[in-house]
Amino acid sequence: MSVGGDRVEVSEMRLLPWSGEGGKPCYVVGDGTGHVSRMADDIESIQLDMADELLGHATDLLADDGATGEQVRFLAGRLTESLQQIVRVAESRGSRLDAPLPDRPEPRGGRPQEETGRRKLM
Repeated sequence: MSVGGDRVEVSEMRLLPWSGEGGKPCYVVGDGTGHVSRMADDIESIQLDMADELLGHATDLLADDGATGEQVRFLAGRLTESLQQIVRVAESRGSRLDAPLPDRPEPRGGRPQEETGRRKLM
């Protein structure tokens, strides 16, 4: 936060939808209107769209009695990657709502566990 004249400017830290060196989280500090924030918005939108498409593919593949184990394992890998991205988007957006997330135990993968049940992300 900086104070200049009669104006108070508040900068927020935002979790970005990509990782840095060694998988470390990346953040941007600002008011959310800069180039990096707009790029992050675009990438988040792409990630959400891709996850939605992947769910459609998963539904189709799992309904196919001829699907091989290799195809299902490949699908599971892509779903895992997509879910990691979507959890990151949710964490980033949730932190910007000033709504504290409940403490959750760390799973084996090092990411917070999500509630069960399917929710449509907007």
